[in-house]
Amino acid sequence: MHRRLFPRALAVLVLVATAATAGAPTATAESPTPAQAQLDATIDAVLADSRLAAAQAGVVVVDTTTGQTLYNRNGDRRLVPASNTKLLTSTAAMELLGPGHRFITDVSSSGPRRAGLLSGNLYLRGGGDPTMLAMDYDELAAQVAADGVRVVTGNLVADDTRYDNTRLGPDWTWDDESYYYAAQVSALTVAPDTDYDAGTVIVHAAPAADPGTPPVITMTPPNSYLRIDNRAETVTDGDTTISFEREHGGNTIVVTGQIAVGETPESDWMTVWEPTGYAADIFRSALRRHGVRVLGRTVLGQATPADATPVARHDSMTLADLMVPFLKLSNNGHAEVLTKELGRVLSGSGTWSAGLTAISTYIGDNGMNTGTLRQRDGSGLSRRNMIPPAEFVSLLSAVRAEPWFDTWYAALPIAGNAERFVGGTLRSRMRGTAAANNVHAKTGSLTGASSLSGYVTDADGHLLAFSIVLNNYLTSSVKGLEDQIAIALASYTEKGTTAARLAVPTAPEVPRVPEGMECSWVKPIVC
Repeated sequence: MHRRLFPRALAVLVLVATAATAGAPTATAESPTPAQAQLDATIDAVLADSRLAAAQAGVVVVDTTTGQTLYNRNGDRRLVPASNTKLLTSTAAMELLGPGHRFITDVSSSGPRRAGLLSGNLYLRGGGDPTMLAMDYDELAAQVAADGVRVVTGNLVADDTRYDNTRLGPDWTWDDESYYYAAQVSALTVAPDTDYDAGTVIVHAAPAADPGTPPVITMTPPNSYLRIDNRAETVTDGDTTISFEREHGGNTIVVTGQIAVGETPESDWMTVWEPTGYAADIFRSALRRHGVRVLGRTVLGQATPADATPVARHDSMTLADLMVPFLKLSNNGHAEVLTKELGRVLSGSGTWSAGLTAISTYIGDNGMNTGTLRQRDGSGLSRRNMIPPAEFVSLLSAVRAEPWFDTWYAALPIAGNAERFVGGTLRSRMRGTAAANNVHAKTGSLTGASSLSGYVTDADGHLLAFSIVLNNYLTSSVKGLEDQIAIALASYTEKGTTAARLAVPTAPEVPRVPEGMECSWVKPIVC
């Protein structure tokens, strides 16, 4: 059991109102210092912005050096946290699975072998690895060939039984299903590139040489699992209007619109229906390239026999390394795989239910009151997740003592750092301010829900834990308001301040993205 490292703050009375500006910040036991009064006034002014009219806002700031609450507005109010949910999933995974945890994908055989003939089945078993690329399946196929297998008389069996066959998360919005950030979850899957968006494919449309003919459509990775219905046209000139859409319940991608001769190819990331079959298709093609013929069919969802003979194996990167693409890019698929992996490792059941139980137990032992929150998935895509900002701050305060904290802290997006796998979803935010290369925090975005929770070092060198959760606003984005608060925290000091109210900090313009989406969910990446 993990001890509670910070005592839970005394309960305080909070005015209940739907307006973000309703009620005053929670009073502390002692009168606020001039610096705290100034900070209160600054954050209050940000929350009074017209973009939050009739919205809900929860903001909590704690000095982890002293344990003192510096600001609390509606900290106990349950709000939709979006991808801040990943803070719970990632910390539980780091502790319960361990930073050195790896996912194993292996190949085994059943039946007798004579020379290069395998009289039986070949089993491809998934271990949940969300980073498996086509090149990794090619490496496995090369190992099979190097082991001497040339002909398999039986079937290629794709074993995804480490997890259940529930592919989509509870409560996910149905019309997100074809978009890559809501990919189906399987223990056996493929990622198209080193963002590791498992269960997706990249579709490219390049103009043909001659107007009036269809554009050239290709896929990354190349495969025969998906079918292209090309209804698009190459034109002499004009704007590119190419659109890709995968039909629900199948793997036909319809391409429509136009692209002019000589224009840059258009690409989009799409989810795959039933990623287990996708992985099997990629592996079967790799076997063929390496001179291994499978005479039987591809069978999905059967377990590898306990007495099967090992033939090939691939080990993933460590969980510590996976934290970087997971948290920097807010990868939903990684969150859901980790949730099911937690269930499998701790209770033998690779399900959302078992995984969420494991997460709940962990966070309850580490500062969070599980009786006042609800977690429905690992990523935050579910709008039924409800978590008070004060609970995020309790967790953020507690995990600072964990031996893996430095690794996890470094994996959080870092404000204003232009390097994509350093700044992540914050790389275009707060540049040129006191928060740049200072704030380490998880972003969150759904339509009408935005959040930013993490850490900032103030001007006195104290590490502050903070959580900002904004809900039910009608404007397209409130990221700039979150940034203003974070910048104010980075500039906060108890030294030499007066009670005069500080002007609300100016935050650099935030890149425009479709409403309700993390900037990293827009491909090609805009942040």
